[in-house]
Amino acid sequence: MTDAAADLRPQAPTLTGRVLRNVLLPLAMTWLVGTVVAVGVANYFAEQAFDRAMLDDAYSVSANVEASERGVELVLSAREVTSVLFDQSESVYFAVLRPDGALIGGQPGLDAPQPEDGSTHRFSDIVFEGRSLRAVTLTHAGSNPFRVLIAQTTRARNALIERLLLYSIAPQIALLALLAAWLWLGIRRDLRPLQDMQAALDRRDVSALEPLAVTRTSRELETLTQAVNALLDRLAQSVSAQREFAGNVAHELRTPLAGIRALAEYGLAQREPQAWREQLERIAASESRASHLVDQLLGLALADETGFKREQLRLDEFVQKAVLRHLPAADAKGVDLGASGLDDAITIEANSTLLEGIVDNLIDNALRYGGRMITIESSGRTLSVVDDGPGIPAEVRDSLTERWSQGPAGRTMGRGAGLGLAIVARYARLLDADLRFGAASPEGGLRVSISFKDA
Repeated sequence: MTDAAADLRPQAPTLTGRVLRNVLLPLAMTWLVGTVVAVGVANYFAEQAFDRAMLDDAYSVSANVEASERGVELVLSAREVTSVLFDQSESVYFAVLRPDGALIGGQPGLDAPQPEDGSTHRFSDIVFEGRSLRAVTLTHAGSNPFRVLIAQTTRARNALIERLLLYSIAPQIALLALLAAWLWLGIRRDLRPLQDMQAALDRRDVSALEPLAVTRTSRELETLTQAVNALLDRLAQSVSAQREFAGNVAHELRTPLAGIRALAEYGLAQREPQAWREQLERIAASESRASHLVDQLLGLALADETGFKREQLRLDEFVQKAVLRHLPAADAKGVDLGASGLDDAITIEANSTLLEGIVDNLIDNALRYGGRMITIESSGRTLSVVDDGPGIPAEVRDSLTERWSQGPAGRTMGRGAGLGLAIVARYARLLDADLRFGAASPEGGLRVSISFKDA
């Protein structure tokens, strides 16, 4: 996917935003439901208080209705009724009615539902002269029955509900905003190590695979850092294996390629077709050995990844083949190459590719830096390559198993790349074999021994 196409994709939400949303939305909904319930309860009790006050007014008016010669009469004057029903914020209406609806006193046309059976009063919502009113009807039984009706506007009730909503919702909104700010700061603080990890990875070079510092601010972040470090460790091992494989290929192919070139140059210097044929046959044989070597190296690389197969090998037969394989090169250098201890048939459990790499590298090193005699000794399950050369000082022998490390003879002669013995040491570890260096004799020389475990 191109960068332009990637820019057109909608960006994923930040972890901070998602956490805030998942926390604040349910909390806000919970607060909202709680506010509605609280306001509903407060409204219910406020309505009860207003209705009770209006019912008290109805009882006050009812107490001033008396029987007379002309029937039932309201003994209060209009001014006195106004004083009894006075309210600063509401408009109050009243009427005193006979059972047949005839007006005794008060506002003509004012009416409301009568109480149901068994009840002395009833509250209701009515419309009078185009205004919505809250009304109460109070009945008076006896020899002179009548009913008193009180109605008033609801401005005070509505204002009280609005104040309840305002005083309930506004503080909660403010608290929610403060909580959001506190959560945002806390989440950013807790996620800062994650941002630091990202910044550290962004600043790294592609070759920097050292582990990250583990930040112990949270268990999840610590686990994530450990997982990233485990991945970096696997990548480092893979890169190291690739580099080692490339070095092994370069080192191992140098000798057969040089031999092929020498054979070709020698053949080109000859005049007779028979000599050309002989050299071409040798070139073909050397190319076959080089191809086999490439297969061995690829097999080693595969062995590092998936393991390798062990098999039963005759150590004496393996040594004989190795001597015959290196004999032409030894004769060309005037070196006496031989073997000893091959009378006993010794069987070991190993991999032919790795074992061949061990023996070939030891013989090749001896031909490069040894003297005039090289002997391959087989003693039980131990294979030794012995030469009568200058040897290697004891203090530098262990370092020769490291890659790119050379002994004094190699540095003096300017040959090799310091990989031969490192490859031998690695192959020996893969075979669980013991690699040892020692002097060939009191006079000098070098003995390199490989001891294999019992099958």
